[in-house]
Amino acid sequence: MKILAISGSARRNSTNTAMLQAVRAVAPNEIEISIFDGVGRLPVFSPDLEGEHLPEAVRNFIDAIAQSDGVIIASPEYVRSIPGGLKNAIDWLVSGDEIVHKPIALLHASHRGDDMLTGLRTVLATITDRFAGDIFLRLPLMKLEPAEVFNTIKAAENRSKVQAYLQALSAYCTADSKTA
Repeated sequence: MKILAISGSARRNSTNTAMLQAVRAVAPNEIEISIFDGVGRLPVFSPDLEGEHLPEAVRNFIDAIAQSDGVIIASPEYVRSIPGGLKNAIDWLVSGDEIVHKPIALLHASHRGDDMLTGLRTVLATITDRFAGDIFLRLPLMKLEPAEVFNTIKAAENRSKVQAYLQALSAYCTADSKTA
């Protein structure tokens, strides 16, 4: 099972990126997680750049989506909304088919951010018919340094929650889309 985990943060020492790295470290052997932490490096979406003019960074991002069995998105909340970099990354996907039937689930690193999550759920349910709104894990990691994030996720209680979350996503990814 190949999962692409997208960090919605452009910060160098992002809690969300650190969380995804820790999740990858504790994932069951049958689940391979690749991390995309480049939302801040994608050019601003423009329909003029689609098709033969597609920037290489965008092409690589879209290829990573296409090659995955499912997607995890972890994102901070900026001004009660989806960060611009993540929304821009999603905008690059709407003209293609790579995301339309792709299973997507959310992972959240904060006790807050519900406004952003509501907006993100709406956007994701619009771009894919396989948004797994009920497969969700929220971990209290806000304001922790990357090493602290790793140690928190590695703790037995959180490790078991992460593994159950990943198993649920894996099962959803392999389920027939008509019954999912």
